[in-house]
Amino acid sequence: MKGHTGYWAFLAHRVSGILLVLFLPAHFYALGSALEGAAAFDSFLAWTERPLVKFAEWGIVVLLAAHLGGGLRVLALEFLPWRDWQKNLAAAAAAAALTVGLAFALAL
Repeated sequence: MKGHTGYWAFLAHRVSGILLVLFLPAHFYALGSALEGAAAFDSFLAWTERPLVKFAEWGIVVLLAAHLGGGLRVLALEFLPWRDWQKNLAAAAAAAALTVGLAFALAL
């Protein structure tokens, strides 16, 4: 059921996983620039000071938190007996993901 809380938790977990996979090549590129020397890495670090990149960093942290919350939800579904209150775990995971993202944004 598309209106069910579990569906939205499932969708958030899958979408965050896909977006994190798409982030990996950029991460490997950044690591590779460090292997090219200090000048190349310093150039990359200067590029990361742009506001759009800072916003993207915040998005990565939120995606990581959302994916972690979704993974914990899946583990709970696998190993715990189902209860009606468990649908609230999805909402709590979403709130925790946004809280982590906000804390990261304030720390920038």
